[in-house]
This record gives sequence, structure tokens and C-alpha cells, in this order.
Amino acid sequence: MAMINRNFKDTVFRMIFGNDRKALLSLYNAVNNSSYENPDELVINTLEDAVYVSRKNDMSFVFRHTLNLYEHQSTLNPNLPLRNLFYVADLLQSMIDRTELYGSKRKKIDAPHFIMFYNGKEPLTVYRLSEMYSIPETEPQLELIVKVVNINAGQDDGILSRCKTLEDYADYIATVRRFSEKYPLDEAVPMAVDDCIRRGILRDFLEKQKAQVIKVSIYEITEEEYKEVLRRDAREDGIEIGFGKGLEEGMEKGMEKGMEKGELCKLITLVRKKMNKGKPLAVIADELEETEANITPLYQAILAAGEDTSVEEIAEQILGNDQT
Repeated sequence: MAMINRNFKDTVFRMIFGNDRKALLSLYNAVNNSSYENPDELVINTLEDAVYVSRKNDMSFVFRHTLNLYEHQSTLNPNLPLRNLFYVADLLQSMIDRTELYGSKRKKIDAPHFIMFYNGKEPLTVYRLSEMYSIPETEPQLELIVKVVNINAGQDDGILSRCKTLEDYADYIATVRRFSEKYPLDEAVPMAVDDCIRRGILRDFLEKQKAQVIKVSIYEITEEEYKEVLRRDAREDGIEIGFGKGLEEGMEKGMEKGMEKGELCKLITLVRKKMNKGKPLAVIADELEETEANITPLYQAILAAGEDTSVEEIAEQILGNDQT
């Protein structure tokens, strides 16, 4: 499997729409069933480095007094509303003079709209921040809604026919998937690129940026596989972490099966590496697709132990606490 560069942050989606206002306006029109024609009105303001997320948002732009945050995903991520909340807060801070917030005059801001273009296999229409609350609220005082737009052929509700570039992008992703089912990834992606060029799918874009597209595509697919590898390795060691199944529950199952110190060390090492990179609890939970409540016990044990305490010693402490 290809090596994973966890610091590499570009995506094919961003490469296609990030530097082409005409293509991005076409995408906006497709989403909103509008027919605007002047791409010069559109202002791209995607942050190059977002503090709270491991990967930057794919695309952010202002158009006609709306602040639009677009992202493509092929896997479920129920933490996306929280990621977008962190991101839009950073974005608004970069756009506004903070001194204006202390005056008596109300500061106007462009209305944020959050869209996730999704080509996974699960039926999905919307994500809500309130769905993440520990205790459900009928009238949440803070809400963020991410509209999910399906771009699978036949499930797209007509959006692909309204934006040729998005239709071609969806075709490219489907082609990569088709070839990757038969060939190793480092062979499948170049074959998919050549096939799309031959069929006239994103031809100019792929011909000009072929090498970069191949690199980005392998990274994006490998990142999905990376999570599955973590699941498989944990299962082999008797730990049902499973991303989204509940780390705490998985730990309990592991204990019931007689999980040994060495097996727990793998999990501690994973969390500790992320902590050493300066990632806060919320981000670690997001990257593991877990709730903060499930990650907190390990996070706190590692934090309390300090840098001089070995992974093995932390594992012993956790195991010891479990036995008492």
C-alpha cells in the first residue's frame, strides 16, 4: 500500500474548483438552481491552514452575501458539523475586524451555507450539529446544518446534469473505484486517469496535471484504507475500536478477552502520537471518528503520565485501574 503523507492536504475536488471561478460558479448554480453568469463576483477565501482540522476545508467562497463552504467526502463523517463550526469560526475571524464587535452598531456577516458532496454508499441527506449533543435538545440554541448532496450517478437529483464539471468529477471518482477493484492502487489510478482522458472526461485538467492528480488520488483513497487498516489491526489484537462503534465499549470487550499490555500499547501509541503533534482532544476524536467522551479516558491518562512515562507504563496504569 502507498505511504500515507498525513500532512498532504490537497484534494482533486479542490484542484478542479479551487482555481477556476467559472467552474465554481457553475457548481454554485447547480446547487442553488440559479443562473448567475459573472464569475468575477465570486471571492474565494479558502483558509490555507485551519487550526482545528487535520485537513483544510475543500472550498470556501463568498458570493452574493453568502459564505459557502463546500467539501467532497466519500465516507461518512458524523463529526463534520463540528469540524465546520471550528472552520467557519476561524474563517469569520480572518474576515472581520474584531474591534467592530464591541460597538453599538450591529455587524452584518454573510450567511454561511455548508455543503458536502458525497459519493459514498450510505443514504444521507443532512448532518446537524445538534445530533452530536450528549443530551438531545428540541430547540438547540446552537445549530449548524450541513446539506449532503449525493453525486452518485442515478442518485444525484439532477445536479450532475446542471454542472458538467461536477458530472465529470463524479465519473472520474467512479472510474478510479472501478479500476481499484481489479488492480493495485498505484496501477489503478493512472489507468483511470488515462481512461478518462481517452473518453474526454476532465481531459484538459487531467492532461495538464496528470502527475499531481495521481498523487492526490492515491493519497485520498489510501487515507480511507488507513482507517480500515486500524480497524483490522485492532480486531486482530482483540480490540474492537472500529471507528464509530465506541472506543470505550471496544476497550471493555478487549478486557473481557484478556487484552494484554502489548495490545493496549498500540492504542495508546496511536493517541499519543496525535497529542505530540499538538492536536487537541476534539481533533483526535474527529480523526478516529469517535466521540470525545470515548477518547477522554485514554487522553487523560496519557496527559497525566507526562512525556517521561513510557507507553508500557501508561498501559500498566490503565490495566491496574481496571482491575481495582
